[in-house]
Amino acid sequence: MSTPTSKSDYMLLFRGTNWDKELSPDQLQKVVSDWYGWFEGLMKTGKAIGGYFYLQVANEEEAIAIAQQCPGLEYGCVVEVRPVADMCNARARAMEMETRGEQLAGVV
Repeated sequence: MSTPTSKSDYMLLFRGTNWDKELSPDQLQKVVSDWYGWFEGLMKTGKAIGGYFYLQVANEEEAIAIAQQCPGLEYGCVVEVRPVADMCNARARAMEMETRGEQLAGVV
């Protein structure tokens, strides 16, 4: 019997949109093919991909490992790995303060 594991959400943001400008037609074709192969492999393993990459992975290390496989890196593309918060940090703090206030009011 397997134990369920929780997933963490991360986004991969791609910067450096001019990385392909100096590539020859053959180089461009290769990197485009590599990108599609990378996308297909991630999709087959259940990772979500849109106009950006929204990954559901075990942890930050897995998200970084995936980002390091980006075919555009060797051509100057930059990939940022960012955690996705369940909610806005300010809202989370406000809710925590509200809960503390209610708890204190019940004690008095």
